[in-house]
Amino acid sequence: EMQLVESGGGSVQAGGSLSVSCTALGFRFGDYGMAWFRQAPGKERGKVSCISGSGTNTWYPDSVKGRFTISRDNAENTLYLQMNSLAVEDTAIYYCAAARLGSGWCPVWSREYTYWGQGTQVTVSS
Repeated sequence: EMQLVESGGGSVQAGGSLSVSCTALGFRFGDYGMAWFRQAPGKERGKVSCISGSGTNTWYPDSVKGRFTISRDNAENTLYLQMNSLAVEDTAIYYCAAARLGSGWCPVWSREYTYWGQGTQVTVSS
């Protein structure tokens, strides 16, 4: 069975750091571009980072650039997101996702991601 299993997250005060991880089961992890999305209450799910299969290429929106770092360990089938200088507006459920093969390493639309993690809560308090 193909799965993405997330761990990490939690609660932190503004300015602090947290990390989340995502372990892939049942598929060739290194073949897939991977991404982190987040969804806050009452808001649409949005992409906060992505990384190519080899790890060579990464992308971030301006809202998290310089604060978040995506990385992967293909030998361990694991994706990471390190989040620094967290702000209250970073509070959300964070999801990892694998891009559909043939859609490129960082597809724009969430419908182009074929596997999703269960989500993990990140809460930042002021």
